[in-house]
Amino acid sequence: MVTSQRIQQLKEKVALLPDSPGVYQFLGDDGKVIYVGKAKNLKRRVSSYFLARADHSPKVRVMVGKIADLRHTVVATESEALLLENNMIKSIQPRYNILLKDDKTYPWIVIRNEPFPRVLSTRRFLRDGSQYFGPYASVYIQKEILEILRGIYQLRTCSQNLSPETIAKGRYSVCLEYHIGNCKGPCVGRQSEEEYRESIGMVASLLKGDTRATRDYLQRLMNEAAAEMRFEDAGRYKKRLDLLAGYQSKSVVVSNTLGSMDVFSLIIDDGVAFCNFMRVVQGAVVNSFTMELKPGLEDEPRDVLSYAVGSIRDRLQGHLQREVLVPFLPAEELFEGTAFSVPQRGDKLRLLELSERNCRLYRLEKLKQIEIKDPARHVTRVMAALQKELHLNEPPHHIECFDNSNLQGTNPVASCVVFRDGKPSRKEYRHFNIKTVVGANDFASMEEVVTRRYSRLLEEGAELPQLIVVDGGKGQLRFAYETLKRLGLEQKIAIVGLAKRIEEVYFPHDPMPYYIDRNSEALKVLMHIRDEAHRFGITFHRQKRSLAFIKSELEQIPTLGARSVEKLLQKFRTISRIRKASADELAEVIGARRAAEVIRYFAAIDQVQDRALSSRQELPAVRPERKNE
Repeated sequence: MVTSQRIQQLKEKVALLPDSPGVYQFLGDDGKVIYVGKAKNLKRRVSSYFLARADHSPKVRVMVGKIADLRHTVVATESEALLLENNMIKSIQPRYNILLKDDKTYPWIVIRNEPFPRVLSTRRFLRDGSQYFGPYASVYIQKEILEILRGIYQLRTCSQNLSPETIAKGRYSVCLEYHIGNCKGPCVGRQSEEEYRESIGMVASLLKGDTRATRDYLQRLMNEAAAEMRFEDAGRYKKRLDLLAGYQSKSVVVSNTLGSMDVFSLIIDDGVAFCNFMRVVQGAVVNSFTMELKPGLEDEPRDVLSYAVGSIRDRLQGHLQREVLVPFLPAEELFEGTAFSVPQRGDKLRLLELSERNCRLYRLEKLKQIEIKDPARHVTRVMAALQKELHLNEPPHHIECFDNSNLQGTNPVASCVVFRDGKPSRKEYRHFNIKTVVGANDFASMEEVVTRRYSRLLEEGAELPQLIVVDGGKGQLRFAYETLKRLGLEQKIAIVGLAKRIEEVYFPHDPMPYYIDRNSEALKVLMHIRDEAHRFGITFHRQKRSLAFIKSELEQIPTLGARSVEKLLQKFRTISRIRKASADELAEVIGARRAAEVIRYFAAIDQVQDRALSSRQELPAVRPERKNE
């Protein structure tokens, strides 16, 4: 931690800072820069870190505790401070600033800067004058594109030095690739460099997403071959056109009216940011990938998006399309010559939504990986999300949820499900038969169930939950909360209501609903708990209704009392099994006389059903007369 002497020294340095725009750097004990920030007023901004303010986040307080020294750079304007800060973050990579978390390198397709350029796969981006295309989201996609290119164009794959001088010396001979038609033999002078460069130009256009030049070229060659009756050659060109059509169909066509543009979307979740990039050429998506970043301590979404766009631009050889779609505007001073826009409707909005969907899917994949590889970390994150969204004092590792079920007031029941660490603990589930409420009164039923549940837990000295979820809105929540107050538990257990209509969350002292992001893990856990309570309660209610129906059926049999009905149900469970039972089997349970009554009762019912069926079959088929129209 920072000693009082060090704090005094830092404050003395801060007092000497100018009231000018600039960039400041905080250094740690080892002399390394741990944070870079920009300021419109250096003195005012830097001094705010050393004030005893309650609004500092825990992360900022930790960083301040590690500051050993500071230095600054004065610039003319706030825009220049933004540019300088961006460059310093990228070059220094301070611990507490925005950082790229991706530790992998993406695959590229490169057209080498050499005589008779080769088209290859690479993961190393070098400033050597070569043309790089990508990066691609997966090696599979990249290899598929390379195979399509080599199927359309006859390009060399060898690593020979094909300078004009070397070819003129005649050191090489054609290889198998030439004999099977995959290469035209530039190594022995059978293809000119001009003709080869023409093919390379069309390869570059194709990789940029423009298929028109290649399609026109192949169509012309096919027509010429057919006119000269070189049908084998025409057939080869036709196959290449089919390959080109397959390549084009793999692009996601968004709209024929859209031109070329880049699309960026951003999601920030639990201290991690995900940015998706999509390149659109002539209305078709030709490239897309998502990168992961770690936002800095005090970085706004605008800063994170600016850094992500700049990083992706560097990967793309410093080139962005003239039009760029974004969810909100980044720091435009960093990107001269680029027009950013936030679409509000139409095809461009749908394009941005497609990018956001890809971003969310990438985030979900990451979360699933964490859940599989590190379950404890996954539980901690989910509990922290619930604590944050519901404003709880502690993570809700133990949650209980209540739901009522009845059919027009008949057979009222309730259910209580228990979740621990976000997962169901089925052995702790409980059913409740409503005893004191008559008719369909969900509010009173909720009051009874909550009273019975927590009175018993208090008597037994059992563990209380950190959170109660009530299936319903303000009414059910109010009755449940008043019950907790009577039991003296309102300060020990947090309680919320979750309404079904649009997943509104209600708090005891707030009449207005609270809306959680529908894509958040916190809401998904709450919905899972609520749906499980509903399922468990409905299942019990159906069983109880079925049992009530069976009892009423058996009570119609003469001489059969309530005790005999209970015995039959305990033994046979269902009406169909009782009907199929023999006289001896029934007599073992309720005696021979009552068993005979049961058999006569069901036999009489069967006779009535048989007579009704035969009478329907004997009725003549009467064809209705058609009315004259």
